[in-house]
Amino acid sequence: MTSPPAVVRSAANPQYKALRQLAQDNTAWRKQGRVWLEGDHLARAAIARGVVPVLAVHAESCPRALRIPAPASLELADPLFNALSTLDSPARVGAVVAVPVTSALDPLAPTVVLDRVQDAGNVGSILRSAAAFGFRQVVALKGSASLWSPKVLRAGMGAHFALALHDGAEQQLLDALRAPLLATSSHQGGLLHEGKLPWPCAWLFGHEGQGVSPDLLARATLQVRIAQPGGEESLNVAAAAAICLHASGAAR
Repeated sequence: MTSPPAVVRSAANPQYKALRQLAQDNTAWRKQGRVWLEGDHLARAAIARGVVPVLAVHAESCPRALRIPAPASLELADPLFNALSTLDSPARVGAVVAVPVTSALDPLAPTVVLDRVQDAGNVGSILRSAAAFGFRQVVALKGSASLWSPKVLRAGMGAHFALALHDGAEQQLLDALRAPLLATSSHQGGLLHEGKLPWPCAWLFGHEGQGVSPDLLARATLQVRIAQPGGEESLNVAAAAAICLHASGAAR
């Protein structure tokens, strides 16, 4: 049974201040062990995966029918919710959930490895593709955008809760992988659509400008090129990841 919402109308309220940190500070999730999910879609995507919110948060003007069930809830005056939000149009509803405990790396799980992928939108998009095409874990090496930062959470649109995530990992973690490591290259390797892809596998995607680092490329069992008949030199990393992960999923 849920308790009545606590009503907050002051920006000095400690709960509100902690919530605003979660919403706007990329590192607050590490300190608090929780993340802020703004919007009905993102919050309910987590709930659909079995995540129970620690706290539901609603603007005073949020209709009852849109409110999210949770053991505890907070009702914010509309100006406070608007100040909390980083969206152009505040959603008036959100939830706080605990960051899932990181499990040990599964050596044979279909995996995505991010090497210094720094744009939050790219990282979130790659997580969505990974979840859609049957990959089960993501390793973000140090130098990549934090997987649990607010912008990556929004871009992931709930994919976080379908994946085992390893954030800020050292390269040595990859020593445990037994699935073959695949990488894309603009200049070498066979064409993606012509080769036979192993399953399970681990795909490696690199920095937006520099690509995969040479020492990580040396770990790859296979390097492939994506055919670009239009003549472009390279693809955005999120677009390349979607193509590669779909090809792997379709080849299973």
